[in-house]
Amino acid sequence: MTGIVDLFGPVAPPATMRAALLDGPGMPLRIDRVPLPRLRPGQLLVRVEACGLCHTDVHIWTGSARAAHQPHPLIPGHEGIGVVVAVGADAQGWQQGDRVGVPWLHDTCGGCAECRDGAECFCQAQRAHGFDVQGAFADYATVDARYAVRIPAGADPIVTAPLMCAGVTAFGAVRKAGLRAGMRCAILGCGGLGLFAVQIAARTGATVVALDVSPAKLEQARAAGAHHVVPADAGAAASLQALGGMHACINFAPSAATWPIMLGAIRPRGTIIAAAMVAEPVPVSQEWLTATGVAITGTSVGTRREMDELMRLHAAAPLRSQTRAIGLAEINDGLRALHEGRVEGRLVVDFRRV
Repeated sequence: MTGIVDLFGPVAPPATMRAALLDGPGMPLRIDRVPLPRLRPGQLLVRVEACGLCHTDVHIWTGSARAAHQPHPLIPGHEGIGVVVAVGADAQGWQQGDRVGVPWLHDTCGGCAECRDGAECFCQAQRAHGFDVQGAFADYATVDARYAVRIPAGADPIVTAPLMCAGVTAFGAVRKAGLRAGMRCAILGCGGLGLFAVQIAARTGATVVALDVSPAKLEQARAAGAHHVVPADAGAAASLQALGGMHACINFAPSAATWPIMLGAIRPRGTIIAAAMVAEPVPVSQEWLTATGVAITGTSVGTRREMDELMRLHAAAPLRSQTRAIGLAEINDGLRALHEGRVEGRLVVDFRRV
């Protein structure tokens, strides 16, 4: 790793780095010093500037989501932004000093039908940072050069970090809706992902309707570009039908309570898209499907192509989000707050803090 020396000047690269380590489900992350990750062919070594906290990190921390071959101890984190400090053999198109994202996808099999069809986020053999491989809750991380994200020049790492998962998930969901001018789209759930989706959907020219149980979040959605805001209550479906019905309904709320709203609001031949992880089964009538032609589908993070498109969108007009920077020492407080629903916006670990 002699290439690291250039960015450190005359000082040799450190032998160790700070990292947040998960030793077991539900255990507090342990902040310790560990060896720098080994740079392998085709990889980039990234000095992490910032890494967002995601609800998936909470699932990984509690053990409700666990990879079959998870490293032990695990370094979580999959919303990383940093600077390339070393380029491995065969890592094409990158050089030291490039700004780079460390996203959810570490790699995929590359050979299945999903990968060949450009739907690699559904590859059943995919590996993810902070899940199957070590992640970005550390001073340094490695990323497969083929899946690394090129970050726009001048982008704020704190603001951009949540786009590595939350932002591209929202982007992928809106893409699946096929929105265009003249269409109406309901965004259910106005947390971090939902607010990204409101902004992205509004840029398509479609009429965007935001729903949430929180009046404060509805006001945030209005400020983000929602044309209408509707309380997610018993009268929500009727309110959406009064607007002409929805061509698309996208659910970002982690609750099955949104299902009857979407069924009651969707237009014939519309699309219902599940973006939130809701394990509870929901009812659907096949007779109703045959009568309406409604399509029901799911979305999962996003592809490299969608990530590139999102970065161009963000470079042209940055997506806004309410972010709060924390230090690595505060990461356990952040995870608990996320788990308990006490976080407004997005938490981002700032590794530039001493």
